[in-house]
Amino acid sequence: MSIEKRYNSVKSRVTNAAVKLLAVSKKQPINKIRQLYQLGHCTFGESYVQEAVEKIKILSDLAIQWHFIGPIQSNKTKYLVQYFDWVQSVSSLKILTRLNNQRDPSRGKLNVLLQLKVGNEVSKKGFDAAQLVAICQKQQEFQNIRIRGLMSIPKPSDVYKVQLKQFSQCKDVFEKMKTYVAVDTLSIGMSSDLEAAIESGSTMVRVGTGIFGKRE
Repeated sequence: MSIEKRYNSVKSRVTNAAVKLLAVSKKQPINKIRQLYQLGHCTFGESYVQEAVEKIKILSDLAIQWHFIGPIQSNKTKYLVQYFDWVQSVSSLKILTRLNNQRDPSRGKLNVLLQLKVGNEVSKKGFDAAQLVAICQKQQEFQNIRIRGLMSIPKPSDVYKVQLKQFSQCKDVFEKMKTYVAVDTLSIGMSSDLEAAIESGSTMVRVGTGIFGKRE
């Protein structure tokens, strides 16, 4: 199946026009990103800093909005503030502070999403609900970033009711954030669960292989 057919298939599943589609292009070749861009798509997500920076440099002729969605190492934050428009996977106060301190004010504020940990998976990073809200209460301390909302990667499940339950937790925290910050982005949902995410109030879904096919 071509990228165009996959892309149109995914878009047909995103029934709410207010929901943005982020094309996850990690481990995908440059030519596929260009193909999708030529179809009119301009928001892409990457998870590996070195790979992403190389792509961003090569594709600098395109008006792409780049989102970082992978785990963040402290020694990589200087690249995130330099090359990305959004950082979706902020999972600690340390990382948030480094992004704020390293962002060049002349570039404008860096858009960030705070990662909410849903469930008890040891491998998953993120804030719990109380920690996330506490950060929002002191968001004025961060002059060079803009907290746009939250992202989350709940434990995978094929059961629709389980998907809804997990995403509803994200939605509840997102609504609490609005008390302190003018948030507008709830990034939840991927290829296998985007319908449940959209029903739960997602404003952005992240889809990779569903658009590009298998990674090379």
